[in-house]
Amino acid sequence: MSSTGEDMYGLVERLYPLCRSITGDGVRATLDIVGEYLPLDVHEVPTGTQVLDWTVPQEWNIRDAYVADTTGRRVVDFAASNLHVLGYSVPVSATMPLAELRAHLHTLPEQPTLVPYRTSYYAPTWGFCLSQETLDALPDGEYEVRIDSTLADGHLTYAEHVVPGQVAEEVIVSCHVCHPSLANDNLAGIAVATFLARELAERTPWYTYRFLFAPGTIGAITWLARNRVERVRHGLVLACAGDPGQLTYKRSRRGDADIDRVLQHVLTASERPHRVVEFTPYGYDERQFCSPGFDLGVGSLTRTPYAGYPEYHTSADNLDFVSPEAMADTLAVCREACAVLDRNRRYLNLSPYGEPQLGRRGLYGSLGGRSDAKDAQLAMLWVLNLSDGEHSLLDVAERSGLPFASVAAAADALDEAGLIKAGSP
Repeated sequence: MSSTGEDMYGLVERLYPLCRSITGDGVRATLDIVGEYLPLDVHEVPTGTQVLDWTVPQEWNIRDAYVADTTGRRVVDFAASNLHVLGYSVPVSATMPLAELRAHLHTLPEQPTLVPYRTSYYAPTWGFCLSQETLDALPDGEYEVRIDSTLADGHLTYAEHVVPGQVAEEVIVSCHVCHPSLANDNLAGIAVATFLARELAERTPWYTYRFLFAPGTIGAITWLARNRVERVRHGLVLACAGDPGQLTYKRSRRGDADIDRVLQHVLTASERPHRVVEFTPYGYDERQFCSPGFDLGVGSLTRTPYAGYPEYHTSADNLDFVSPEAMADTLAVCREACAVLDRNRRYLNLSPYGEPQLGRRGLYGSLGGRSDAKDAQLAMLWVLNLSDGEHSLLDVAERSGLPFASVAAAADALDEAGLIKAGSP
């Protein structure tokens, strides 16, 4: 696990310098790197394409940007940090006094040493982001302002990776690829999704897992507009996956979808510090998957949630803010949740009249000497009692208070002994 955490951190390090946005070459470069870890199906959707109530915007690319004083010194420099430019800034080449320039400068007065992350995707304008300390130190006078960018017809780019399962029904795992140099808010989520996909590919899961790497909001909307969702049974949006805070799960709009119950069970059983919060139509792309017309069973897993930490959308969300250990912990919860989703079944008791004799089938004897023998025996009794074709193994685990793994192991033993028969998930 330590090695996996370090590998995920290494991916975040590689992605961190790239300037991403909702479109453009930064997204493609990001997917090229992820594609070294996973085979990806990359989709290019042309500008102007109608996607639900939205339209794919023009593509934005940037080569350089700066504000320079009369000596030519760059007091704000895109080359030093891609956060310095307002995302989707239109091209500009001008000289203007500081008094005029101020209307285009964005700072965080309450966090004077940090550079904010700001965008203007759908209202053409331009601007720079800088620390309040830098702004306060600028003398009055003339400044050269240059943004070497293009905003032109092109494409929105997103990618998918599919891990085939035993059935065609799908679990979608989504992360956003549209933020520039922000290590926690989005790169840690990309890394966890990538390594989860690699782990799932080492076995044949029950469900088919579809991993979606797309720009936030417009990317998820584009995917929903272009794909049939009838096969989607469960889903999880990953973001803010590497910070030091405790894990937070946000329920789906339904509130009681299987994914909600699974994450609640996994987090509780693991005894990790965590929070489970109710759905709100604000946050990441769970709000698109949970819009009322789709109402998919999709929740969101983060550590500290959206806008819940002072480093959020600032230059402090850097490589020092995320850790291999935090990403490994997030990955472990995802792994455990997938194991529960894949293993959850309903069973039918084939000897439902009275309790079947377990001893003569060797089921009691097989537990001898085990430290968990009592729980294993109790799990068998619970599985037998609730195997009526209506209750799933997750139902058994929730009602009995036993770990899902113990319940699943009991079901395997009883199935092998011919006492129960597997049914539907």
